[in-house]
Amino acid sequence: MNVPPKDSIRVSHEAMRSFVAEAATVAGLPGVRANQLAGWLTDNDLRGVVSHGTQQIATYARLMRDGVLNANPDVQVVKETPVSVLVDGDGGLGYFPAYEGTLSAIEKAKASGIAVMVSRNHGHFGAAGIYSRLGLGHDLLMYVTSGHQMRMKEGAPIYSAGGGSPMSFLTPTSEETSLILDFGAMHDLYDSSKHRETIAEIAPAVVFRSLGLGAICQSWGGLLSGLGIEEARRPWEYEGANQGAFVIALRIDLFTDPERLKQEMDVYVRKVRDLKPLVGFDQALLPGTIEAIREREYREEGIPVGARHRERLEELAGELGIEVPW
Repeated sequence: MNVPPKDSIRVSHEAMRSFVAEAATVAGLPGVRANQLAGWLTDNDLRGVVSHGTQQIATYARLMRDGVLNANPDVQVVKETPVSVLVDGDGGLGYFPAYEGTLSAIEKAKASGIAVMVSRNHGHFGAAGIYSRLGLGHDLLMYVTSGHQMRMKEGAPIYSAGGGSPMSFLTPTSEETSLILDFGAMHDLYDSSKHRETIAEIAPAVVFRSLGLGAICQSWGGLLSGLGIEEARRPWEYEGANQGAFVIALRIDLFTDPERLKQEMDVYVRKVRDLKPLVGFDQALLPGTIEAIREREYREEGIPVGARHRERLEELAGELGIEVPW
């Protein structure tokens, strides 16, 4: 779970955005795409989604610099119908085909009622919430996931079957903050998770649900794109092109009046605020609200950048010969 770092300094979002754009450009990403990527990563920092924010450029820049990912991909639509689109990422980062494909799916859904997008042949696509948010303002519901190649070894714990398991959903509101759920189904069950065996012992059903959701991420978000589940059956040229993505967009008015739904969502959000929060928390909120609160604060006061975050960017800056933004 993303929580504000305790050992942080504040850095303006403009400075962070400029740093990421410069790092991406030095690594070989063309200027327009470097600025796009910097915007997405900085926006995640602003929302407090630091796991998928600017610190990710430390990984991406090296992958592009070293040729593991294509730094200048030719993103192409390879197949489409009135209600579907398949986008090839040409071995680059997943942000670009997933973004372009999601925009296409939104337009198709507005015209036809529902549309699906699959992207293939790319690396990490970032936070799934980047793409569900694109449905805001269009009276749509959104679902987003992604899958990747896996390294399941015989006899390894079953947790590895769940993969990275990102998912995001959007339900819009009228006046309140829209419901934007953005999470990893296996987040507390990774190898690095300290309490996963305790969770499995106390609440095995929680583990099974997480594994089930993770399997959907892998099959819909990965295998459906043509991805080989194992690296030995990798179908694409670039080693880092090991992921796919899947998006559904559907019009609310297929089922009910959009304004009625959004107004009822407003009531829902307000009712939840009156509930008793979990132990250790001081607010009861639906997904998306805490991100909106943090974004307002961080835009004004600066993004809190923790010690490990700073260390990663300082190491990258040293390698690329650029200055850090603090």
